[in-house]
This record gives sequence, C-alpha cells and structure tokens, in this order.
Amino acid sequence: MPGVILKSDDNFEAAYRRFKKQTDRNLIVTEARARRFHETETDKRKKEKITTRKKILKRLFMMRRYESRL
Repeated sequence: MPGVILKSDDNFEAAYRRFKKQTDRNLIVTEARARRFHETETDKRKKEKITTRKKILKRLFMMRRYESRL
C-alpha cells in the first residue's frame, strides 16, 4: 500500500505529488475503477471481440494505405 512520510521541509503539494506517483505505479486507481462495477464473462468476451476487430481493421487500413503508395 502506498504511503508518504512527510519531512520537516515538505509542503502539501510535494507530498501529494509523491503519493499520486506511488498510486499510479501500483495501478490502484485503475484496479478500483475496474472493480467498481461487476462485469460478466459475456461482457468481457464482447469487449475482447470488439477490440480485436478494431485492431484487425486498423491493420487492414494501414496495409491498404501502404499498398496504395506503391
């Protein structure tokens, strides 16, 4: 768990910045957001399908764009 030990010459902004960096490194905020709402396996699969389809379409678009330049 992240924590910040304050030094005598630290101000609040510097301590808050250090704490924020630690939470970002540990992915605490993203994990909390992910756990906020329950997601069923079906929803996960649907999202996976959508992302893979987007990746494939993007790759296809880039290939066609590259071939048109030749």
